[in-house]
Amino acid sequence: MALESFKKAISRDPKNAYFYKALGIAYSQLADKCAANDSGCRLPKLADAVAAARKAVELNPYYVDARNDLGTWLVRSGKREEGKRELLAAYEDPTNPTPEHCARNLGQAYLEEKNPAQAEVWFRTAIGRNKGYADAYLSLADTLLAQNRIDDAISQLEVAAKEIQDDPGLLLALGQAYHRAGRFSDARSRWERAAAKDPGGPAGRRALELLRTLQRQ
Repeated sequence: MALESFKKAISRDPKNAYFYKALGIAYSQLADKCAANDSGCRLPKLADAVAAARKAVELNPYYVDARNDLGTWLVRSGKREEGKRELLAAYEDPTNPTPEHCARNLGQAYLEEKNPAQAEVWFRTAIGRNKGYADAYLSLADTLLAQNRIDDAISQLEVAAKEIQDDPGLLLALGQAYHRAGRFSDARSRWERAAAKDPGGPAGRRALELLRTLQRQ
């Protein structure tokens, strides 16, 4: 329904870059509904998302949010180098109100390419741009844990938990890092807080599952 609404809006105002950005988001969300291994379902929808984002940028070259979307969807559709160039251009644009999002997306692209060193650079860049950006801390911790740098991951998540107090996702991740390090009581306390802060949300539900597993150990 949203997709059709945006198409109708564009037919009435074909020069509106915001409508094209919204159309791209709708296509990308439809792509997210495809099974991970169903490229026949996912890739055409991502191609439509890319086309919509390109049109938004064509209509407004200074629309950095649309350029960030374009880069992200290009990467997801397999055009990784082109996508990273668009993300870098968006990050370097002096009018970009949220460069940390572009930096985090660049880091994610490098992490998917098994380049943890470059991924770490961009996740740290995102944090440097916005110390309240929880997703950047979580991505950095994932990168460090993938390299078995458990103490470094814990250190970063502890900093994040102080900077962004009572964020359920950070509490969940910090508990998981503590658990991996064998600090079970610390893990339990963080999961209990995550469950209390987000009882019906994904972080809270996952924390409750982990607490039940911890009790059985």
